[in-house]
Amino acid sequence: MTDLGKVDRAFFDRYVFSNLGADRDDVALGPTHGVDFGLLDVDGTAVAIATDPVSVLPGLGYARAGRFALDFVLADVAVSGLPPSHLAVSFTLPPELEDDDFAELWTAMHEEAEDLGVSIVTGHTARYSGCSFPWVGGATALALGDHADVIRPDGARVGDDVVVTNGPAVEATGLLTTLFPDQFDLPAETLAAAQSRLDEAECVRDAMTAAAVGGVHAMHDATECGLFGAFNEVADGAGVHIDVSTESIPVRPGVAETCEFLGMNPWTATTGGTLVLCVDPDRTANVVSALESEGTPVGVAGTVREGRGVTVDGEDVPHPDVDPSWAAYERLAHEE
Repeated sequence: MTDLGKVDRAFFDRYVFSNLGADRDDVALGPTHGVDFGLLDVDGTAVAIATDPVSVLPGLGYARAGRFALDFVLADVAVSGLPPSHLAVSFTLPPELEDDDFAELWTAMHEEAEDLGVSIVTGHTARYSGCSFPWVGGATALALGDHADVIRPDGARVGDDVVVTNGPAVEATGLLTTLFPDQFDLPAETLAAAQSRLDEAECVRDAMTAAAVGGVHAMHDATECGLFGAFNEVADGAGVHIDVSTESIPVRPGVAETCEFLGMNPWTATTGGTLVLCVDPDRTANVVSALESEGTPVGVAGTVREGRGVTVDGEDVPHPDVDPSWAAYERLAHEE
């Protein structure tokens, strides 16, 4: 295990990958370290499937927390290029959660799912002693479509452009400044800008926009360990080398100031809502244009080359060992 919380590759290979139950012919892509989704072939239909914890942060307000939790779950199938279609959700709620608060949470999740065309088909809801926020359950998302439309997580090709949306630490910046506003000694306008980053911690619509253009060979949501982690996971999955420049990646207002205040490296901090895409250079301009037309900041950060590993601004960058945003959260929560 690493300090990150998620198991590392050695643990995964030893305990998980070698013990995956029955072999079935309909499993087109099984569990792979650092990969967002699995893939089934059901009578010729591609079914992307992913499971994640349900994280509810009451400090956001229950409606906003519900939308955030749902988008986090759906992101892992959205990066398959197929539109999310079905959801199963299990709630293990703390006893102190009031009925009205759950109703606000669930209504917001329903409305977001409805807007995205996602049907909630089954689940479980109960209160249990010992359960506590933010981890209050788990959910499984599905996305259905044609196999030809699937964007595989290991699909990066030599010569592809590396395209990045939103930039580093948007999730960490938005969450921490929204949950603990009184602990940031920042100008009011800077704090407001940092808090608004939380509205960008959602990538389902961006993933669908990019996929619809075509030419996207790989797509990954940059969550734990941020963009440096995401670059390494994309490169490792495809067995390629990614060479990028941070100057070409958007950095959103409030991010640099928040990370400096916390002593946190923005490039290794969680940034759900930020996509790393590997794109056919003949289609890059179209993908960038489509994303910008939806108001998404985007930059062409670099190139996929032969070899292995990641180079950032001319220096080799390994996968980070730890995400600094978790320590920052614990520190701020303790000081509150």
